[in-house]
Amino acid sequence: MPMHNIQIADVLNHLADLLEIEEANPFRIRAYRNAARTINDLPHSLALMLDEGADLSELPGIGKDLAGKIAEIVETGHLGLLDDVEKRTPGALGDLVALPGLGPKRVKALHEALKIDTLDDLARAAKAGKMRTLSGFSAATEEKILHEIERRAERQKRHMRAAAEQLAEPLLDHLKAVKGVRHAIIAGSYRRRRETVGDIDILVTCARGAPVIDRFVAYEDVEDIISKGTTRSTVILKGGLQVDLRVVRDVSYGAALYYFTGSKAHNIAVRSIAVRKGLKVNEYGVYRNDRRIAGRTEEEVFDAVGLPYIPPELRENLGEIEAARKGKLPALVAVKDIRGDLHVHSKASDGKNTIREMAEAAKARGYAYLAIADHTQHTRIAHGLDPKRVRKQIAEIDKLNAKLRGITVLKSAEVDILEDGTLDLPDDVLKELDLTVCAVHSGLGLPSAKQTERIIRAMDNPFFNILAHPTGRLIGERDAYAVDLEKVMEAAKERGCFLEVNAQPERLDLDDTHCRQAKEMGVKLAVSTDAHSTHNLALMHFGVDQARRGWIETADVLNTRPWKELAKLLQR
Repeated sequence: MPMHNIQIADVLNHLADLLEIEEANPFRIRAYRNAARTINDLPHSLALMLDEGADLSELPGIGKDLAGKIAEIVETGHLGLLDDVEKRTPGALGDLVALPGLGPKRVKALHEALKIDTLDDLARAAKAGKMRTLSGFSAATEEKILHEIERRAERQKRHMRAAAEQLAEPLLDHLKAVKGVRHAIIAGSYRRRRETVGDIDILVTCARGAPVIDRFVAYEDVEDIISKGTTRSTVILKGGLQVDLRVVRDVSYGAALYYFTGSKAHNIAVRSIAVRKGLKVNEYGVYRNDRRIAGRTEEEVFDAVGLPYIPPELRENLGEIEAARKGKLPALVAVKDIRGDLHVHSKASDGKNTIREMAEAAKARGYAYLAIADHTQHTRIAHGLDPKRVRKQIAEIDKLNAKLRGITVLKSAEVDILEDGTLDLPDDVLKELDLTVCAVHSGLGLPSAKQTERIIRAMDNPFFNILAHPTGRLIGERDAYAVDLEKVMEAAKERGCFLEVNAQPERLDLDDTHCRQAKEMGVKLAVSTDAHSTHNLALMHFGVDQARRGWIETADVLNTRPWKELAKLLQR
């Protein structure tokens, strides 16, 4: 079975976690983590690259030794070094490391002081109040750990959409290649662009006798066949993702696609409208008595019940049906509307490519501008830039813009918002930038009132433009910090500031609910990738999908504008 990039990265990250518990060489640990990040960023399959004879050591941060380990993972499905480290790691410490709020150093401390080896040990110690006796732990820590243990089972049932995409899209391509297949599409929460998906629903229409079910269960990434019938089959892919395949007739394709896309609440609401019209809507079509009157396309289904087509991202029964009835559905923003990326990193801080390489990759995507927003000095772990280095980078960008054609590199910085609400660079440096992307990276545990006050105080600085990843959450890993976003949005509107929709798959921050709130309050958003490599620029669609779920239109997004128009908006 092929190894997907995300699975290879998981192996290397797990190895780094266990080595950190052992207090191994920190440079070695960092090398594994950097390699995992590089692999996650790649738009191409490493397994396919190896098949084609590519030299993986040419990838950023991957030397000959790591390239050999990656090849071993791809070819054998495991890594001998990891097997050896696991054998000498007590209990299930590797599972504990993955729990949000812990990490290798804390796990090691718990193991040594309290003999905690498993999740059950951890839960018992937390409930008994034993952990608070250790340095760095408290009653609040114990409460949080118990909460994360409870959430762990639910998280394991769901997959981040980016991970599901790596597993599901190759399978979809595999099915499309089957002779006789006419349509093949992924439905469900995946099609609605939810942040996480529980399983994958694939719909297929095909000629009679097409071997689509046989090809489905024989797919090389299938780990377990749950069921196999003539029109439906269910499998579990390597990586734990469940996939349900349904073969439907062409005449029912639209109805089935609508039905299996959901959401359940949306479907129930539309069926209620149909009932009042004397109609019945199910996965086979729209019926008046026993006669099918629609169902070949989704548009037919909506038209039959008296509604215009509603995009999948909006189908959550959160007002979209009422808006459709009134002819007020939003014209949702699309990737093609994006004219530039306002938050990317270069090698100057923690990125993997030079400014020129980032600019050329952005130009190849059709962008007119690209903002280099490297970290500032307070974020030491990311090699943040002090004022002297920022000014040096400004000069570098000016020289580069004199040579480049077809794209403008914007001078920016991801400026830390310090705990007292001041920004991490002096005003005389900030005023030399085209824009600023300001972020909270420390003090995440502040009470809501203090965190809110801190951010608003930062917005008082006239050189503050965009609040990056406004809640600081990492999906499945870290909850949002406590903050009153409504007050933050009110302050942003009053001061001429903006909020970011961060397209990193583990962030997607703002979430869809707050995107919609920003729109309703008249606060514009920047949809940016926070790219740390040229490959990361391809993540833009995740941010756009998130914005679409929040009812965001082209006019609501800063970076759908030409640079001259955007520059005027950024002037406070």
